[in-house]
Amino acid sequence: MAEKADGHEELVKVFDTDEESEAMVVRGLLESAGIEAMTQNREAPQDILPGVGGVVVMVRPDQAEEALQTIEEYRNHPTTDEDEAVSEEPA
Repeated sequence: MAEKADGHEELVKVFDTDEESEAMVVRGLLESAGIEAMTQNREAPQDILPGVGGVVVMVRPDQAEEALQTIEEYRNHPTTDEDEAVSEEPA
């Protein structure tokens, strides 16, 4: 469930992880679905203490439900390499 993020009253947390790379993947997933997202470190600045404290992904309240659904759909049906194949048809 989405919850308000500390220090960002206008944003809600939709994903929480200990891995910065996982947060970046989720952020990219949401942005590719047209949902504005940002990441915030839970405790320690990642540029000073990488990997310490974890990362949350946040979105606007009006996009929170869509973001949670997008994340859940991806968890249930992850993209495969075949899904990512690009067609080489002539223009």
